[in-house]
Amino acid sequence: MAGIYIHIPFCKKACNYCNFHFSTNHQLIDQVVDAIVHEIQLQKNYLAEPIETLYLGGGTPSLLKKAALTKIFEAVKLHFNLLPHAEITLEANPDDIDTEQLLNWIELGVNRLSIGIQSFRNEDLQWMGRAHNADQALTCIELAQAAGIQNISIDLIYGGPSLSNEDWIQNLQIAINTGVPHLSCYALTVEPKTALAHKINKQELPNVDAAHQAAHFSILQEMTAAAGFEQYEISNFSLPCKRSIHNANYWLGKHYLGIGPAAHSFNGRSRQWNISNNALYIQSLAQAVVPFEIEELTVVQQINEYIMTALRTIEGINANRINEIAGNAIFDAILLDAAHYIKEGLLTHANGQLSLSHNGKFMADGISAHLFREE
Repeated sequence: MAGIYIHIPFCKKACNYCNFHFSTNHQLIDQVVDAIVHEIQLQKNYLAEPIETLYLGGGTPSLLKKAALTKIFEAVKLHFNLLPHAEITLEANPDDIDTEQLLNWIELGVNRLSIGIQSFRNEDLQWMGRAHNADQALTCIELAQAAGIQNISIDLIYGGPSLSNEDWIQNLQIAINTGVPHLSCYALTVEPKTALAHKINKQELPNVDAAHQAAHFSILQEMTAAAGFEQYEISNFSLPCKRSIHNANYWLGKHYLGIGPAAHSFNGRSRQWNISNNALYIQSLAQAVVPFEIEELTVVQQINEYIMTALRTIEGINANRINEIAGNAIFDAILLDAAHYIKEGLLTHANGQLSLSHNGKFMADGISAHLFREE
């Protein structure tokens, strides 16, 4: 099984913390959509497997009109084997969600929403530069549920300059009380060249504090566990049977095709990424050329990618998967490097699975880097 990701590179406004590829100039929307449809056709042979997940991300896919989304969905169904019960996710912003839009999305086949809430507090939303307010953050969830979409994920950001421990607890409690079955919660990251980095450099906002973020992460773990959520990946929490299949497949190393400007693809042997320029993307597809760069992965790179992604999940690193990539000796070598972390209680090893413990999740990136293999 495989997945398709389609990047819609447009937003109403730029969020202060975001460094994704997007544009607030909407003049090229129709041309980009046509180019995306053309790329879908040209890439129809990239994946041999049936498609079990389709994910429209961005940017802001909820900006697109029904006609544009229809073009994209019809192209996917025409050129790929999209399974009848595939998970079809659309990322949406609260200010784009109304009953008419929701019914349009359902008619097109969308059965899962990922809503960019970020916070239920106006103070946070203002410094983030979000286009919605706290009332819209709650109302959009109620509208989606009333329209019949129950498989909803919401994004929240913690560790920000205006968020105390008490505020974060309140945000999480509101999220839990809505009844949504999936939460994606991210520590605020200050990306270079963003408006947030500029404000911090000018001392208009305080910088992020690692101890503050660690406290929020601990609160997050405790509250979600108490509410019946499973932390199946470092930043993702779901009620039973409500994991994001699409994202889980990324972490498990399954194959996926990325369509649209800046989209990435992975087929197990190589990784490729499209040009991050809307105008050049349009020009290239007009000539029936997909504008991408490609990196053929060595065996060591394949192992390290697997370590980096799999260790973030509740299942962890699987010995059989490592053996498939590189042979039996490699997992034994990884275990030797992991011995210190196992002794310290940061990693657990049982039945061929090497996983992060509760405390190990605070140090996931560092532990992964220590386990990487060298060429």
